[in-house]
Amino acid sequence: MADFRLRREEVLDGDQLKTMLEESPARAAQAILIAAREGVLDAQALLGQILLDGQGIEQDQPLAVRWFEIAAQGGHLMARNMLGRCHEHGWGCVADATVAAGHYRQAAEAGLDWAIYNYANLLATGRGVAVDQRQALSLYRQAAELGHAKSMNLLGRYLEEGKFCLADPLAARSWYRRSALGGDFRGQFSYAGLLAEEGQIGEALEWLHKALAGGNSNFLRVSVVALSSARHPQIRGMAEVYQQRLSQLVTS
Repeated sequence: MADFRLRREEVLDGDQLKTMLEESPARAAQAILIAAREGVLDAQALLGQILLDGQGIEQDQPLAVRWFEIAAQGGHLMARNMLGRCHEHGWGCVADATVAAGHYRQAAEAGLDWAIYNYANLLATGRGVAVDQRQALSLYRQAAELGHAKSMNLLGRYLEEGKFCLADPLAARSWYRRSALGGDFRGQFSYAGLLAEEGQIGEALEWLHKALAGGNSNFLRVSVVALSSARHPQIRGMAEVYQQRLSQLVTS
């Protein structure tokens, strides 16, 4: 059996650990543990993530929370964001949206796009904080301008519908396109919808297939309903394709 132990002098930096995690999760877990104990912030955050996911190491969500706390106390913004995720969803701790909002806000104020997006989601839905759609919109715009693809899609939706802002179809189209190109499956679906309305059916179908490949079960469930009422028969026919994929995910 291969010896996965690493000596203290072999501590790697965050980028090296991420690469190793993709190539050899078990060996990476050992290296991440050593680096985390040596105080490498990226390693501490990564250790929290692999403990949360059970990647290359036995899953231990409460311990994941502890390592996120250690990294966050050292100033690691993604670890602070992940503490928010854990408290929002009850991963390894009691679910508490108010506590989650506090963690998201701290990382958001420091400029982390994912935290800005997550905090905006709580503001938009009134979880852990009072509903504030205008602030949510402002934060989605801030994250979108930082390159956050999911925020681009939501910003596009506000602009398309004229919710808490002036409607701007051209700007909405631009943000949907950028979200789609950025790899967000919801953005790809939104952009496909606009293309279909414009009569660009072939390109719309291409984006629908891309969204299908990346979409989760909740997204697919909602999309089946939307596609079923599409005007164009080829677009409407994608409802069956999405339903088939949804059935595969549910039964796997």
